[in-house]
Order: sequence, then structure tokens, then C-alpha cells
Amino acid sequence: MSPRSASVNEELRRRSRERLLQATVELVAERGYEATTLADIADRAGSARGLVSYYFPGKRQLLQSAVHRLMHLTLEAALEREPRSEDGRERLARAIDAILGLAVERPLLMRTHMAGILQAEGFVQGPEQQRLASLLRDTVDRYGSRDVDADYPLLRALLMGAVFAVLLPGAPMAPARLRAELFQRYGLDWELGVPPDGEPSGGTHEGGQPFQR
Repeated sequence: MSPRSASVNEELRRRSRERLLQATVELVAERGYEATTLADIADRAGSARGLVSYYFPGKRQLLQSAVHRLMHLTLEAALEREPRSEDGRERLARAIDAILGLAVERPLLMRTHMAGILQAEGFVQGPEQQRLASLLRDTVDRYGSRDVDADYPLLRALLMGAVFAVLLPGAPMAPARLRAELFQRYGLDWELGVPPDGEPSGGTHEGGQPFQR
């Protein structure tokens, strides 16, 4: 049997990493962070325990990469869903709805992710995060930003703040209210994206302060 080519080995490594990331999302969503071990993740992924340590320095880093992958896939699906749109305002609305939707649909997972970022490990800038960042930067660019390097971090901060507000124990904010504020900030019509049923108290607040074009 001839040895596998470098491209085949690279594809096998990619698939192995993807299985670990998917298993992490599933298990943390089911059991929580503390109850999920690296051995559990390896078993769910059908991988050797040593592969987890080979790809990731620790469980927090693995979780961040897994959630960043989920966010990237969710955002990508939202931006490319039918009917396809190249309109920058529509794409930004879809991006906001996609990220807020994750906070609503996967609260335990996203709360754990946010908590990890605020701890000593900080923000992990791995390949999954870089793909997510690239997609958000492209969204900001298509929206019409004249300074993507400044406006992308601002959008990221606003989205993270909105997710935190949705998940804040004991004092959560309504996603529709947060959506209205973000749409006002960027001058987006309420009907763009995937609007929730009804409107938040106070109306849709059209006519915010969009990027300078």
C-alpha cells in the first residue's frame, strides 16, 4: 500500500478537528462545561484522547474554538440563505439576527462561552475565530464602512454586549429590544433580516446613525 499524500493527511486532520469541535458543542450544550471532560469529547468524536491535546492546549481553548466555529457556520448560513442578497443592509440585519438567535437558542452554550472569554484564558484567536472575523468584516465592508478596521471591532463588541445582555442571569433583556437598538444604531428597517413576531415596546426606532459611507 502506497503512503497517503500530504493532501489526504491534511484532509483527515481537518475532519478529525471538525469532529472534536462538533462534539464539544454538543456535550457542553447537553451537560454544561464542568460536567464535560476531554475524554467525553474524544469519545463522542470517535477520536483518541491524545488528539484533543494535540489540537488544543486546554478545554477552554477547545470550547472557544468550537463556539466560534458554530457562530461562523450559523452566520454563513444566514448570509447565504435564499433568497440570496448582496444588499449590505440586509446582510448586516441577517448577521445581527443570527448572533442574537444563538443566544436565544443555545443559552447554556453561549453563557459558558462568554464566561470563558472573561476568564484568565482571554480571547482565543484560532482559525475558527479568524473565519468568523473574516465573515463579519466582509459584512461591515458590504454595509458601506469607510474604515472596516475600526467598524468591525465595534460591531463585534456590540454583538457580544447584546449576547451578554440576553443571557445575564437575573436581569436578562428581551432580544427584540436589543435588536431594535442595534437596528437603530445602524439605520436598519425592522423588516430586514428575520424580524421576530411583533415589535418591542417603543417601536422600531428607524433612522439611527449608520457608518459614514
